Amino acid sequence: MSLQQIDATLQRELQQLAEQGRAKPRERVITDYVPAKNGSGPRYRLEGQQGLFIRMNSNSYLSLGNHPALIAAADEATRRFGTGPGAVRFIDGTYCHHTALEKRIALFMDKPAAKIFNSAYTANCGLALAINSATTLWAGDRLNHNSIIRAMRICGVPGENKAIFNHNDVQDLDRCLDSAAPGITRVIVVFDGIFSMRGDFAPTDRILQVIEKHKDRFADGIISVIDDSHGIGAYGKTGRGTAEFCGAAPDIIVGTFGKAFGVNGGFVCTSATIVETIRQKADTYIYTNPLSMADCAAATRAIDICDSKEGLDLLKTLNRRTRQFREGLEQIGLETIPGPHPIVPLLVRDTMRTRMLVNGLFDHGILAVGLTFPVVPKGDETIRFQINCAHTKADIDYVLEIMAKLVKKQGCK
Repeated sequence: MSLQQIDATLQRELQQLAEQGRAKPRERVITDYVPAKNGSGPRYRLEGQQGLFIRMNSNSYLSLGNHPALIAAADEATRRFGTGPGAVRFIDGTYCHHTALEKRIALFMDKPAAKIFNSAYTANCGLALAINSATTLWAGDRLNHNSIIRAMRICGVPGENKAIFNHNDVQDLDRCLDSAAPGITRVIVVFDGIFSMRGDFAPTDRILQVIEKHKDRFADGIISVIDDSHGIGAYGKTGRGTAEFCGAAPDIIVGTFGKAFGVNGGFVCTSATIVETIRQKADTYIYTNPLSMADCAAATRAIDICDSKEGLDLLKTLNRRTRQFREGLEQIGLETIPGPHPIVPLLVRDTMRTRMLVNGLFDHGILAVGLTFPVVPKGDETIRFQINCAHTKADIDYVLEIMAKLVKKQGCK
């Protein structure tokens, strides 16, 4: 059979995305990793490009991906059990490394139990499949991650069972809960901990205060869910993320091993009953192979490091580099969204200038992400920088120096 007809249709759709400015650029291919040396942090080689590049767009906030202990743990697990589990969890695809990781992340997040997934995206979808019902109201922040929005769609949540509150607006959340329709027996309030495009955080303590006010109105209560994928490991006094920073922990915590922990996979930490319900009902857990034993072993070792003096020292270094960068942008006279997190958004507020700056950074060996219209509304055009603790003082100084030169040359200030 021929694909000519559907290919022609899809090519037209792709062309429309390009004309609308919504098409993703061609993916750059990393071909080599160059370890830190001579006062500079790690650098990368790109296919088809000369020179070395510093990544200012990596989620690996604690720079653990190349840590010798993680590599050794992954190597030992692979040599012992092989490269893959060979089956889904409930058909003898569960290894000791899977259960050890679940116990370790539950302990780290101070929850009774945990269930691990291939990603935080599939964790959000699996959680929703497990705890949704026909009489559940979902109340979510307007800027929630795509995985949360997709999870509700996968569950088939009807429009009348959805409520959207304005970003970080607890009074609007209060209004949403006040407006719950008769017959609602369960409410799920779900929000990001760190909002990945902005670097700001949910006021978890105030959100839980609003929930407390309404909790007795519904037979199954109100369940608070935070996706703190960008927060856990990256901030808070001991790296426990938004719950620790705000001094208030939601009922269910979703996170990832693929950012600060530097490995792969996602998790849900909550009560033992909800975890067992996930195991029984979550399609994205039941019908797919789990993480490799190497991933689990490396992730467990990463949590151990985060939960040690070494981890606290890494967190302090990350905080220093983040402050250095934020203060440097301020000295140049550039606008950012304030906050303690290593996601640092530079508000350019113009599509052409954003693209010029991102291209200028690339020409000087700096990788950063530009968000322009129509991906974001006009006036919200942004360059998202992400600080890692492997960035040295000299690295940050260099990026700030180039930023200052580009701003002066291009008139972007």
